[in-house]
Parts: sequence; structure tokens; C-alpha cells
Amino acid sequence: MSLWKRLLDLAGSAFHLGAPDVGPTDPCSPDPGDMEFAAAVVALAAKMARADGKSTLDEAAAFRAAFPISPDERPMFDKLFALAQETVHGYEGYARRIGKRYVAKPCLLEDVLDVLFSVAAADGAITDGELSYLTRVAELFGFTETEFARLSAPYFPDRAPDPYTMLSVSIQASDEDVRKAWTRCVAENHPDKFIARGAPIEFIKAAHEKTAAINAAYEQIKSSRKQKARAAKPQESGGLRMNPANAYQNAPAGS
Repeated sequence: MSLWKRLLDLAGSAFHLGAPDVGPTDPCSPDPGDMEFAAAVVALAAKMARADGKSTLDEAAAFRAAFPISPDERPMFDKLFALAQETVHGYEGYARRIGKRYVAKPCLLEDVLDVLFSVAAADGAITDGELSYLTRVAELFGFTETEFARLSAPYFPDRAPDPYTMLSVSIQASDEDVRKAWTRCVAENHPDKFIARGAPIEFIKAAHEKTAAINAAYEQIKSSRKQKARAAKPQESGGLRMNPANAYQNAPAGS
């Protein structure tokens, strides 16, 4: 069962008697019956909308778009969203609790960050206040600065991310290790994986963008390394090993 369906079940159980029919979990879903997680995600998204000092209908709509809320459940969600939206205060406690609880499920925490990024970007731009909010939430989730740079890259297409950051690999890594990192990142972010988990169209689109960015980073690294290898390879001229940069300095006058 996906994060999105699970969240609806959990949140619904907070307002109705009886436990939700949850079934088996997957590595990227919250624990069965974790109503605190459901409330925390709704609260974080609502407070995200207030991080820049104002809230728009687009941001509220973006959150609803991430979750296929049925008409009879919408008033319940709207009420919870509006209540949490009144102030940005308290978000750190929500983020800290679910970050600690699901430290062993980073893919679940990445899903939550995707929800928050979608809400932040819904009105056309992610403001400095919203970015500070997102950065702090990611920190409380346990993500490093490098990991956050990778996760946020698709939402800032005008910024060229470091290709090694995109692949979560060191610049000193071997070609084989870079290839393995690329393969792992593509597998983790492939759109088919999100489709299988029942993700909404907004997240499948983000998966396409992430995969494209990952592939572009890998190609950039390969191209850069090939260029450096060619530049470092000595060239022979007249039986002498010559540095191409000095070729014209050593040429006879008039040539």
C-alpha cells in the first residue's frame, strides 16, 4: 500500500471508529495504524504554506492533489489543514518525531519532502522562507546537506547541481563506482517504481525529472573524465613527447 493511500486510511481513522484496513506494508510506507504520522504530514504541509508569511489557494490545492481525497473526506482534511496553517510554529516537533521514528525508511521521508516541495512550488516559486523551512525539515529528517541538494535539484531547474552530488558519490570515486551509483540512483527514482506504489501524477512527473537529472549528471561526469584523460595523455611530435599547450611556443618562427 502506498504512502498516499496509507495516509488517507490513517487520517480517516482519527475521525472514525474502528481500525483501518491496512494490509501489508512496503519499505516506503508508514507503520500500520500510525495516526500521528498522518497528522504530522498534514501539519507539515499546512505550515509549509505559511513559511513565507502567506498562504495561497494554490498551495492548499497542491496538497489535495498529492492525495486523492474523496468528497466526503475533504471537509475533514480541509479543517485539519486550515487549523495547522494558522501558524508555522511547532513544525520542528512534527519533523523531529517522524524523522526519528522512520530513520530506517529514508524513502518514506523523501516522499514527505516531495509533498512539501510540491506545496511550496504550487504558487510558481519557492521563496527564501519556504526554502529555509524545507532545509530545516530535511535536517530534522536526518538528511545531509549533500542529500538535500540532490533531493531539491528537480525543483530548481535554473540551478545546475553538481553531478557528483546528484549521484551521491565522491569526486574521487572510480569510474566503476560512479557507474554503480548511477545505476542505484536510477533504480531508486525510476517513474515505474512510483507508478507501482500508486503515486499521484505530480510525483511521477517529479520522478521523470529526477531520472533525467541523474542521467544528465552521469553523462556530464563521463564527458568530463574523458576530456581530462585526453588532455593528460602525452602527444608525440617528431619523436618527442610534447605538451599540446606548449606546441606553438616550441614551433619555429614563421610557422
